[in-house]
Amino acid sequence: QVQLVESGGGSVQAGGSLRLSCGVSGATYRSNCMGWFRQAPGKEREGVGTIFDNGGFYYGDSVKGRFTINRDQNAMYLQMNNLKPEDTAMYYCAATRIVREEVCSRLQSRDFADWGQGTQVTVSS
Repeated sequence: QVQLVESGGGSVQAGGSLRLSCGVSGATYRSNCMGWFRQAPGKEREGVGTIFDNGGFYYGDSVKGRFTINRDQNAMYLQMNNLKPEDTAMYYCAATRIVREEVCSRLQSRDFADWGQGTQVTVSS
């Protein structure tokens, strides 16, 4: 188990930027893949992007070129630029157990064992 706590959400106008943070603590297992997901009301949870231990980055098509994931020893970050109203959602960070990079690259929520509580992002037009 690992504790994940998201922060940095808020309200912004279209074209603006936000940086989300995911604090990581209390890990009882080693994870080699972490990711960001989002869920808008009435929609399924969507993979935003993942980062694998060897430095591999994977992004959903809707955010490529606008969102960037980074990670340090104790946290993971999501830099979101050129935000659009359709980016409005609850954003979650998540961690896997030890997985193959192919699993990390497919951005499937079912592959992730632990989740934070989420932080809301609202983009107005």
